[in-house]
Amino acid sequence: MGIIGLILVVLIVLILISCVKIVPQAKALVVERLGAFQGTWGVGLHFKLPIIDRIARKVDLKEQVVDFAPQPVITKDNVTMRIDTVVFYQITDPKLFAYGVANPIMAIENLTATTLRNIIGDLELDQTLTSRETINTKMRASLDVATDPWGIKVNRVELKNIIPPAAIQDAMEKQMKAERERREAILRAEGEKKSTILVAEGHKESLILDAEAEKQSAILRAEAEKEKRIREAEGEAEAILKVQQATADGIRFIKEAGADQAVLTIKSLEAFEKAADGKATKIIIPSEIQGIAGLTKSLVEIGKDDGKKAE
Repeated sequence: MGIIGLILVVLIVLILISCVKIVPQAKALVVERLGAFQGTWGVGLHFKLPIIDRIARKVDLKEQVVDFAPQPVITKDNVTMRIDTVVFYQITDPKLFAYGVANPIMAIENLTATTLRNIIGDLELDQTLTSRETINTKMRASLDVATDPWGIKVNRVELKNIIPPAAIQDAMEKQMKAERERREAILRAEGEKKSTILVAEGHKESLILDAEAEKQSAILRAEAEKEKRIREAEGEAEAILKVQQATADGIRFIKEAGADQAVLTIKSLEAFEKAADGKATKIIIPSEIQGIAGLTKSLVEIGKDDGKKAE
């Protein structure tokens, strides 16, 4: 009896220990009593009745990710392609999740496939390839409504890959190659155009600089020539002034020496001759000097006639 009693005590202790449940964070336990739903245990320490209560299901409340295999779909323009999707979902009601559907993941996969076929069937190939965000939004809204009775909330749906047929892929690659070649040709043409414009602008700038330099050179030459002529004129004026000054000084000396009017006139003529310096074509002589000059000429001619007669 001692051994049997000890065994019974150990069994009772083990049963009691098994009735103590600690639920960790982000977990939930669905409890049944005699086969009927009893309740949902959240985070903390819980006790269940032995034999009568049982843990029907452990539920993970964290957001989960399911990657489904590629599904064949047909577009509006009868192009068959394969699309695989990624669904982000979270369990919000452990009771509905446990009793709402037999296999929730399989149910979501099939629902995703049928929803995707319905959406892609209204789009053409080009729209399908360029409307990922629109497709994602529509699928998330449809799946969220459909999975709500199962206690599941669909947070996001993403199209992972869109795989068109091989012929379509080849055509797309050729189109992309042609587009790249066209852009390359455009860029090359634009580069050549810019290069030509820069060369022309450089040539124009060079011509402008050359013209400006020539203009400055001509201005400097003209200024040098002007300065030269001014200096020559100033030199000639200074020379004439000195000659006139010397002549005036000579006349003054003659006058002071008591010379008569005829001598003064002759000296004046000599002064005019020096002033002309053989360059003037016309000299205006005062009338009183002209009379004396005529008298002088007459005396010279008489002297010449007397010389001839003597001969």
